[in-house]
Amino acid sequence: MEPEVAADTESARSVAELAEQLAALTARVTELEDELAVRRLIASYGPSVDSGDAEAAGALWTQDAVYDMDIGVLNGSAGISEMVLGATHQEIIGGGSAHNIGPALIEIEGGRATAITYSQIFRGDGNGGFYIWRIAANRWDLVRRETGWRISNRCTRLLDGRKEAREILGRAVR
Repeated sequence: MEPEVAADTESARSVAELAEQLAALTARVTELEDELAVRRLIASYGPSVDSGDAEAAGALWTQDAVYDMDIGVLNGSAGISEMVLGATHQEIIGGGSAHNIGPALIEIEGGRATAITYSQIFRGDGNGGFYIWRIAANRWDLVRRETGWRISNRCTRLLDGRKEAREILGRAVR
């Protein structure tokens, strides 16, 4: 009779171990899916603004988002959309532009994420070539919503020697 009890106990332990492993793997996959979704969201910013798609660009942000640039502040998804439709941005993309962002160093905690990136904006020179117009450090704060991840805050500082930009980058390695 004892061998049956031992076998049952061993089976129960194996099932419990498998359940723990499955739960751990599920958590890891969820974490990886979240990180991939955040990467895709950040990577979508450049194509949306360079194509002039104000609706797509605005949809990346929460309604109460803040985009704090060293040249001004945009408020909410509507503010992002308005910037894309604005004369200055239309002039930039009309001459050729590429907003290049990445790579992203991402930290996720539950339904919140922070990413640190570099960004470069390339502009057409009018002769078929391009030049780098801006290089900056960026901190992105993102939140998970029912509809997916959205940008709630972005702080961009030009890498022109100012301490603020170096502080943003320093956060990525602490």
